[in-house]
Amino acid sequence: MTATRGRTAAGNGAPEGAADGNAPGDRPATGVPDAAGGAETTGGSTPADADTLDTSQADDSRAGDRARGDDRVAGGGRGGDAERNDTVAAVVRQWQTVRPDLDTGPMEIIGRVNRCAALLQQAEDAPLRAVGLSRPEFDLLGALRRTGRELTPGDLARETFSSGAAVTKRLKQLTERGLVERRGDARDRRVAHLRLTDAGRDVVDGVLPEQLAYESAVLSALDDGSQGELADLLGELLSRLEGHMRTLRV
Repeated sequence: MTATRGRTAAGNGAPEGAADGNAPGDRPATGVPDAAGGAETTGGSTPADADTLDTSQADDSRAGDRARGDDRVAGGGRGGDAERNDTVAAVVRQWQTVRPDLDTGPMEIIGRVNRCAALLQQAEDAPLRAVGLSRPEFDLLGALRRTGRELTPGDLARETFSSGAAVTKRLKQLTERGLVERRGDARDRRVAHLRLTDAGRDVVDGVLPEQLAYESAVLSALDDGSQGELADLLGELLSRLEGHMRTLRV
């Protein structure tokens, strides 16, 4: 899982410790009157009376649709946040109060993704700390383990979405600990080929099951169908971002 900066999560409306609960921006009642309008007809109603009642019901139905439409606008275009109690929902309600003209729909998604990532990372890093590794260091070891081949520092930078300088620093520390070993390129001394040592492989294989067990426990709140749907939606979003991120920059 890619690390997410806490500042980014907060900037999307999910600061740590945001208060839960209802706020003035909660969804108002629609106030749609009863379809019969309190004027119940008797068995002796005339066809004209029936037509009038049908017209009244249609008008009330349209009024209800309009009210629900206004609700969706007030809810930032997604709806449902008035009933949710997560930290992002509280922040969204606050923004809707001070800036009701803005569509907070993106915040409801991006903020939650960032907040979930931050919370998951905090707990997931516990097994890594137990073996003296940081998340970026483990990402390097994991890349070498899952690809099953030697990688250059440039390869590792691309695999872990890191800068070359950061990868070089981490590789130095991992090499000194005996978890990674390097082999020089016979044709170009500037190029190094890296692979896991036996100790490095043991570390990865020992920690990964703990992390997967934790992730399974967290996701158990969702049934298998919901997990599959969420995975598909996140995959679609990630694919679009990876393929078109340059077009989104302003």
